[in-house]
Amino acid sequence: MTADLLKASELHKVDPVFGQVSFDGHEQVVFCNDKDTGLKAIIGIHNTVLGPALGGTRMWNYTNEWEALNDVLRLSRGMSFKNSLSGLNLGGGKAVIIGDAKTQKTPELMTKFGQFVDSLSGKYITAEDVGMETKDMDIVREVTKHVAGISVEKGGSGNPSPVTAYGVFVGMKAAAKYKFGSDNLEGKKVLVQGIGHVGEVLVQHLTESGAIVTVTDINEERVHQIGAKYGAKIFTGADLYSADVDVYAPCALGATINDNTIHNIKASIIAGAANNQLANEAVHGKILKERGILYAPDFLINAGGVINVYSELVNWSREQVMQKTENIYNTALEIFKFADDNNITTHQAAFSMAQKRIDDTKNGLNK
Repeated sequence: MTADLLKASELHKVDPVFGQVSFDGHEQVVFCNDKDTGLKAIIGIHNTVLGPALGGTRMWNYTNEWEALNDVLRLSRGMSFKNSLSGLNLGGGKAVIIGDAKTQKTPELMTKFGQFVDSLSGKYITAEDVGMETKDMDIVREVTKHVAGISVEKGGSGNPSPVTAYGVFVGMKAAAKYKFGSDNLEGKKVLVQGIGHVGEVLVQHLTESGAIVTVTDINEERVHQIGAKYGAKIFTGADLYSADVDVYAPCALGATINDNTIHNIKASIIAGAANNQLANEAVHGKILKERGILYAPDFLINAGGVINVYSELVNWSREQVMQKTENIYNTALEIFKFADDNNITTHQAAFSMAQKRIDDTKNGLNK
């Protein structure tokens, strides 16, 4: 057997794309490769019932291509539900570029990626995510109109991170209201894991609200910088999940709530910006419910960013963007109550509400 040709007897040993656990009826998965620029990207289009699939592009140095595929499948699926819950006329999609954003991202690579996006004729609209910046979207915009989140100077809505952070903040306040009876975060102990563009703005909102904030990040220099800037505590323990806090806010990468961490969590609320926080949605969602930990579904409360970039497509004002983002508070309360009334997890409740809008539209019930 050669390296590039599998015998028929060996095919069963390779997991097919359609057989991936994260594959959830995706409409299209596009593999993009360009030798000259070194581009290796995957675009996942999960569902376009509500409109074109919009979701950011993430550049990450994945361990292998299957890890990248799993990530784009999970992320694009999450975008379908995020866009649906937010009331946007958008489907769900996502893209990942395999590589180190600090050393391998070039204007030529972004241009080539934009050309691949353009070849989909508007079925997928890209924006920024981890490893991307507004200036990267500006480069993509030079070769395709199917991009959002471009700079204000070029007629766009700019960096969506501050709006994402604000949505997480109001979602956290809704969780506090439901769990503690008041949305006043003054004196509440909040651990923010990951203090990038979104995490820092969340720290700012929390500090201004009087919360007692503790920060942690893999970048120690960044931790000390943010700690000094906002007067936040710096986590120094061995296990951040067992930290004595009221709220755990995961704002880095996903799957931090897993078999190894879930039983250590002491927080009463989990509300953060990271996508796909539950490694296993069904299993870990149920455990959180059984333990009495209120989980604010990530694809609900981190929707501020997509609301912000969507404004470019429908010409919403800044006031309309913030109003839509603030409504995350009301939607979260509705989901928490729906979950309790039906004795299901908050993730199941959010999924159910999002899926209903998609199904109703597909069946012609949303006119």
